Amino acid sequence: MNNVPIAPQEYLHGVKVVQIEDIRVARGLTRRPLSSCTHRKMVYDGNERRIWCTDCETEVEAFDAFLHLVERFGAAEARINHRAAELAEAEKFQIRSRAAKVMDEAWRSTKMAPLCPHCNAAILPEDVVGGVASASKALVAAARKRQQPPSPSR
Repeated sequence: MNNVPIAPQEYLHGVKVVQIEDIRVARGLTRRPLSSCTHRKMVYDGNERRIWCTDCETEVEAFDAFLHLVERFGAAEARINHRAAELAEAEKFQIRSRAAKVMDEAWRSTKMAPLCPHCNAAILPEDVVGGVASASKALVAAARKRQQPPSPSR
């Protein structure tokens, strides 16, 4: 005779049934089948309290309709935030100096060009595209002071 113990069988304690839906949920899938259309032309009917697609005339689940609205508003918010960032960037580079604003206004004229205050030669935008030379303000002020005629003394 064999001294191996008898192993209890599963069928003696009832049938072991495995639900396929439980395995799907454990893998991160849903129990509900995906039956929503992708047309996105939805009608929200308040009287019948239902949502349906005008293209395929199928009923759309409330969660899918809500998700569609959230995606639309999320995309709109992203566009607004991008536009606000662009405007903020443009405001950083805005002309702030009064003298630069005056020169810009003078150059916008289609028939007239601003003149140099010292030599009365026209200054065109093409003249300063490559950059402008600069000098010390203190040296220029001192040179102008020397060039002024002396004021009559009393």
